[in-house]
Amino acid sequence: MPDLQRHILLVEDEAALRQAIAEQLTDHGYQVAQAESGEAALSRLADFAFDIIITDLRLPGINGSEVLESAVARYPDIVAIVVTGFGTVKDAVEAIKRGAWDFVSKPFQIDELLHALDSALEQRRLKSENAYLRAQLDERYRFEGLIGKSAVMKRLFQLLETVAPTNSTILIAGETGTGKEVVARAIHHNSARRSQRFVALNCSAIPETLLEAELFGHVRGAFTGAIGNRQGRFEQAHKGTLFLDEVGTMSTALQTKLLRALQEREFERVGDSHTIKVDVRVIAATNSDLAKMVADGQFREDLFYRLNVIPIQIPSLRDRKEDIPLLVQHFLDKIQKEGSGAIASRRAAERSRGSASLSGERGASLSGERGASLSGERGASLSGERTITVSQDAMRRLMAYHWPGNVRQLENAIERAVAFSAGRPQIDVGDLPSEIQQAQEADIPSAVTLPEDGMDLGSFIGNIERELIERSLERTGGNKGQAAKLLGLKRTTLVEKLKRILK
Repeated sequence: MPDLQRHILLVEDEAALRQAIAEQLTDHGYQVAQAESGEAALSRLADFAFDIIITDLRLPGINGSEVLESAVARYPDIVAIVVTGFGTVKDAVEAIKRGAWDFVSKPFQIDELLHALDSALEQRRLKSENAYLRAQLDERYRFEGLIGKSAVMKRLFQLLETVAPTNSTILIAGETGTGKEVVARAIHHNSARRSQRFVALNCSAIPETLLEAELFGHVRGAFTGAIGNRQGRFEQAHKGTLFLDEVGTMSTALQTKLLRALQEREFERVGDSHTIKVDVRVIAATNSDLAKMVADGQFREDLFYRLNVIPIQIPSLRDRKEDIPLLVQHFLDKIQKEGSGAIASRRAAERSRGSASLSGERGASLSGERGASLSGERGASLSGERTITVSQDAMRRLMAYHWPGNVRQLENAIERAVAFSAGRPQIDVGDLPSEIQQAQEADIPSAVTLPEDGMDLGSFIGNIERELIERSLERTGGNKGQAAKLLGLKRTTLVEKLKRILK
């Protein structure tokens, strides 16, 4: 069942004011997370899909305007309210331009803020067709089909830009579904070999008895069924790039032959003694720990070092969850474009069939009533006449799930969700696969970092104590007796702590 409670990120550097606002909002049914600075706010936004952000414009360090921009860029459907003691018309206009829904000036009554929230949430509901994160999907967050703005992906893009122009052999490591072939293709298309062929071979998909012939080719009569000469993948990739996926599944004997081909840039077809020379860049990939396989005697050490000239590690999706909203929008765009093309083709075919063979009353029924239903109601839902978005509740489940199948599994989940949305403009929790629906939303993170110039331990511990007390009160609906039991305290002790916190 979807979580109907709205999640708010409250960004305010004045602790007493922040706490007072949080308590009032909590009393009105909101779940509130607090951030005392712009830096803390950005950290929380990276890990959690908030429904609402309320931020002061004037903050130490990263200011509220930057926080606002980051929040709206990451979550275009987020409701942003700006609160400041420096309220001017200019500030209000600038805040609206940056994506704020409303502007509240200090001092204010809580009813004024609540009214602004209610109004903004209603406007968001009425604008559910708005494009979701499309503004994010530009070249700043892409590298030849790879998408991400997380720190690990930015580092990956920088590495790919560095190594792509070289001719060095590359070993890509990563879990199943992380996009190893996509990375290999990106390297090829950014290299000097881009005008030549990119040839891919999944070593685990070819029977061991046929893999050698698949790699190096064969001559007629080399083995049963070899009725003619055939080029192998090495020859096909001459002057281009050869991508060997799941290279760790090769037998030791074939590893030896591959090592020679890499070292000497030459080989013989199966059943032939003629040596063929090639100019090929090899990119290998594996989801196994080849170093461990070398230690266990399952993979040749010399081949490992020959392949591992430039190692590239692809992060798992659970290690870059902040990229999930970007990826979701990318897959939604892709599905809608494919649906639009398929519908256009079907319409053309229907017109052709209708004019060629469907005449009379029966033909009119098929091409008219039924065709109109298919190309109208269903077609409109996929042809681009509407934009599919994802509810924040569904996005939280997507971000909470552990994704064992990584990006490939996410794409399949979004495709399924679009199908189950049945023409609705927004995907909700019920449209997701059951295992994702059951994913527990991650607790709103409370980052623990040690600044370079040190910290006030007493203040830090006090903040943790305050947050635990707040959460216990949230869970118990404000019942101090039950909250005290959750914390293992006497009610009187909890009351005293609350008095101290609110001072």
